This record gives sequence, structure tokens and C-alpha cells, in this order.
Amino acid sequence: MNDLKDILVVSLEQAVAAPYASCKLADAGARVIKVERPDGDFARNYDSLVKGQSAYFVWLNRGKESLCLNLKDAADLALMKKMLAKADIFIQNLAPGAIDRLGLPVADLREAHPGLIVCSISGYGSEGPARDQKAYDLLIQAESGLSAVNGTAEGPARVGVSVCDIAAGMTAYQAILQALIGRYRTGEGRAIEVSLFHAMSDWMNVPYLQYRYGGKTPERMGLKHPTIAPYGAFTCKDGKVLLLSIQNEREWAHLCADVLGDPELATKPGWASPSDRTANRQAVDDRVGAALAERDREHNIELLKAAGIAYGRLSSMEDLLNHPQQRLISVATDGGTVELLAPGAHVSGETEQFGAVPATGAQSDTIRAEFGAG
Repeated sequence: MNDLKDILVVSLEQAVAAPYASCKLADAGARVIKVERPDGDFARNYDSLVKGQSAYFVWLNRGKESLCLNLKDAADLALMKKMLAKADIFIQNLAPGAIDRLGLPVADLREAHPGLIVCSISGYGSEGPARDQKAYDLLIQAESGLSAVNGTAEGPARVGVSVCDIAAGMTAYQAILQALIGRYRTGEGRAIEVSLFHAMSDWMNVPYLQYRYGGKTPERMGLKHPTIAPYGAFTCKDGKVLLLSIQNEREWAHLCADVLGDPELATKPGWASPSDRTANRQAVDDRVGAALAERDREHNIELLKAAGIAYGRLSSMEDLLNHPQQRLISVATDGGTVELLAPGAHVSGETEQFGAVPATGAQSDTIRAEFGAG
């Protein structure tokens, strides 16, 4: 896609949140110059499992140009300012105040370049008592309340991907696109602030509202649902795990008749309504689990399909790779071509093309030559 062709993005970035936002801009056709410290983005060293490279870095940095700068050096800072004078978008996720100490305060940049869109990403924002608190994904999962609703009755659990970083990157990307639309209409850029804490807090609105206005303290339910039963994971005869979800009484009646083989169960006292089944969850789950345990997972799926009941397999990474709905994309890296799981959005009729993942400072010389003169 080339929707953002001729848009120049300068991203002073590291780790996950800012690289996520700039990666999406690169996917949309923008030119993204990734400014790294002289020894490179530390996310390059998170692991070496993808043909000698970091999984996080390969995922988030396709289609970018890599420029290594030491912004405490006067010449490199001058080069950065020259790039920003020509940029449409500036993204940075340094610690609060760091950009000011480097000599690039946002207010000054906006005054000098009224059309520039500046997006600053941090842990907690630039104001408030926690503004300087160090913020990593797991810590934000805990502080935002996500850990209070994720896990089992025995204890909280970390969401297994960097969901707070990703939420912040998604929020930043959305805000930048909105700013581009606004600039198209007015000619004016804007200053955007995104924090991991506030991005994840936004996602927490349902349990927050239930607690504040309904007095309901969320429970950690594992793979169960707090207000629906049966809804959860069940082990089949072959040891594979199957999830099913009953959303209404029609589905419950079909489950009883077509999968459990007991149509009268649908109207049995204590089983007939969602609130009854939730109150009687253990007995309901035991009855459903016993029936599913008599058959292999794929046999159960055939019955659930025929009954019009929603189901899902508890997939391993191998299952995910081989899922019949899976889409993959290919990107070039220094270690060779790598297949990634495709982005969630697909534009019909468009050929998807994705740029290479750059080596550290791969474009430093050419970018210095381009912006260094004049």
C-alpha cells in the first residue's frame, strides 16, 4: 500500500510501542527513518531466535531505514534537526524530559514547524506524580488493573505478549492518522501524548464501569466467563482442549439435544437460564465436560458445528502456524527471508509488499549525505 507515499516519519524509538506505530506507517507507504543509539535499539538483543535476530525487532521494524545517531554530539543533533525540518511526523519514546534535555523540546519543534505532527510515547505521560516512574509492560499490566482480571482464582497471570506496549502503539498510530487527516484540512500539525498506562486503562473500561457503578469486583476466571455458562475449556478424549461458548437459550437447547444427548436438560430447574447456569457453574461444566470427554476433539467440533454453537481450539504455536485461516507475509532480513503472521487488516485487491528489516545503521551513510549538506 502507498497511501502515505511522500510522508516522512522520523522516529527516535526503542523497544516496542513506538516501533509498533512507525511500523504501521511504513506498511502504509510512509518513509520511516528509525533513529537508533550508536549501538542500536536494545530490542535488537531481546533474543536471537529468528535466524540470529530478535523476534520483537524482526516483527516491528520492517520497511524502515536505520540511522545511528549520538544526539549528545552537536553534529548529530544538527542532522536530527535538519531531518525534522523536512519531516511530517516525529515519534519518540524516550523517558519523559529526555527529549528536552537533548535540545528538542516539543513546543519549540511545533513552533518552528507548524505542520509537524509530534507523537510522544511514555509509561505514564508527561504530567502527574508517576510521570518519572519506570514503566515496563508487565508493570503496567499490574498497575492498570489488567492483572486483577487476568489469571485464575489461584492468582494473577501476565498476558503472554506485551499487550500494554502494543495498546500504546496502536493508540499512537490511530492518533497520528487522525492528526494527518486534520492537517490535510487545516495545514496544522499537533502534539500527541500517549502513555502505556492510559492506553491500557482505556481497555479496562468494562470491568471499571461494572465495579464503579454496579459494585461488582471482577474475578479472575481463567478461561471461563464471569457471567456466562457453559463457557470455557474442556478436555476431549484425545487429550486436546476445546473451548465452547453458549450465548443464548437457543444455543443452550441445541447443545443439550445435539451434543449432550439430553434435550430435557435445557429446561431443568437450575439449568434453564444464564443466571441459573452461572450459579450452578460447576455442575453445568461437569456435565458438559463429561460428554465432550467421550469423543475426540474433531468429532466434538463436527457436532458443535452442526448445532450452530461457537467453539475454538486451544492452539499451540504449531496449531497457529498451520491454522487454515492463517495468512503469512515474507520480509527480508540480514539472516534471510522470514515469514511473519500477517497484519490484521487486509485491503481487498491490493498486493501486500513489505520492506526489509534494516541492519543497525544500514542507511546511516546515505541519510547523512542526504540531510547533512545545507
